Formats: sequence, structure tokens, C-alpha cells
Amino acid sequence: MTYSDFTSGAPARQRYWARSHVGWRRIDRAVPNRGHRAVAALQAAGLVSRVITQNVDRLHIDAGSREVIELHGRIDQVVCLDCGDLTPRDHLDRRLGELNPGWADTHPVADADLAPDGDAAVEDVSGFVVAACVRCGGVLKPDLVFFGENVPVARVQACYREVAGASALLVAGSSLTVFSGRRFVRRAHDLGLPIVVVNRGPSRGDPYADVRIEGGCSTVLTELAASLIPVTVGHLG
Repeated sequence: MTYSDFTSGAPARQRYWARSHVGWRRIDRAVPNRGHRAVAALQAAGLVSRVITQNVDRLHIDAGSREVIELHGRIDQVVCLDCGDLTPRDHLDRRLGELNPGWADTHPVADADLAPDGDAAVEDVSGFVVAACVRCGGVLKPDLVFFGENVPVARVQACYREVAGASALLVAGSSLTVFSGRRFVRRAHDLGLPIVVVNRGPSRGDPYADVRIEGGCSTVLTELAASLIPVTVGHLG
């Protein structure tokens, strides 16, 4: 769903929150994988200075990474578009459960029908009641950057500063299809920084890469961490 869709009216928001309410059950139970833990280990060893992620699941932070810039926001937080109030997603989930008793249980979806952002393939959303902001009664939106919405300027500038102060840039697990992340690869290239891209399949950062590794992040990053800091091997499996 694009930002313009979400703000177009109540039917679009009913569809979004009904499907997201179902999908949140599994998103909330997600845990870091070996790739997340490898990045955290590399950072703890002083080999990674800052993590910029396009993901919204907070799994880098759960794995132990610090100084993480969440470029596209975070799915575990909700913002009011009218007053700007920020609240935990768990609080909204409880309110949606009270307004729609049993909805998540009576609309199960298979893993294959669940998008990475928690959007579940629920077709009939009629009757679902959407919660409003408890402070002002305004429109609630996940604290995410939707397609068609700009990344906050201060966040972009913070990323540029980190790239400018880096000695190299490692891109892990992104096709860099959208410009929001690709711009930092281009800036690193303009600054003459070494760029390493690790990804399954081609990425739009490949033309700028000094090193291109075809492979999954969990495997490649775990092997990298183990080779540089062998003591971590037992903690990444």
C-alpha cells in the first residue's frame, strides 16, 4: 500500500489494519538469524561502525547491534498523522483485538500469504473496526516509510554523515531497487570508498562495487565474522 492509498480514506485504512492485525502475530515473534548476529559481532569487535538498515523489523537491534539507523522506520511503533503521538504497536494490537474479538483467529493465513511487513492476504475485511488515536482521535499509521512517502530529511543526512566518515561500505542483502538506500552507495562511490555487495542475485549497486559476492547474507556474513573474530563462531550458529 502506498502512502497516497493509505491516506485516501477509511476503506483503505480498514484494509491495511485488518490484514496487518492478522499478520502481526507472526511478525512479533520473529527472531534474529545468523546474519543479524554476525553483523552485531562485527560491530562489537569494532569492525563495523554503524548499521543502516532498510528493514523495519528491529532484528538488528534484537541481535545486539547498536547505533542502528532504521532508514524506513520501525514496525513495532505507531504514529498519529494528526498529532504526532507515538505509541507501541503492542498497545494498538490489544485495542484492535478488543474492537474485533477473534478476528485474527478466524482469519488465519499461511506463511506464504504473509508479506515481510506483516501484510496478510485477507480478502474480506468488511466489519473490521479501525482504532483511532487515543490522544486526539486522529488517523493512526505504522511508523514506517510507505512507498510514495519521503524518508525524513534528518535521517537521510545522518546516513550521509556516517558514509562520509566510513573507511568502506558493506551492502548486505539488498537489491537496492529503491533510491532511498541506493543513494548512499552512490555517495560512497563518489567519495572513493571501497564498496562490497553481498546479495543473492543482481543489485543496482553492482556497478559501484569493488567486490561482489553472490550468496546469502547469513552464510557469507557468518563466515566473514568467523574469519575475522574466530571466538564468535560458537555464538553465530
